[in-house]
Amino acid sequence: MPPATARSRPIWASFSVIDSQSVKSADTVGRDSRGYDAGKKINGRKRSIITDTLGLLVTVTVLAASWQDRDGAKTALLSAYMVTPIRYVFADQGFTGRLID
Repeated sequence: MPPATARSRPIWASFSVIDSQSVKSADTVGRDSRGYDAGKKINGRKRSIITDTLGLLVTVTVLAASWQDRDGAKTALLSAYMVTPIRYVFADQGFTGRLID
């Protein structure tokens, strides 16, 4: 049981937000860890980030930019599930499909 605040609510969040961001990578980054995100027209990497409702970082997963958002989210969500009591995640439409269905 997590520690409680004065109002008898757990201090750990049970809700979080997930999103991804494609970023350009330098030419010195190996080709096996880079990819092309056709939607954003970026050659680089993609970060899947999970934050709590205050915006504090919970987990980060870095993959090649060619990965779909929902595929990269599986690793990030598993990490968050194993280390935090977060059980509800808000996501945008980029994460629909096999991840939710």
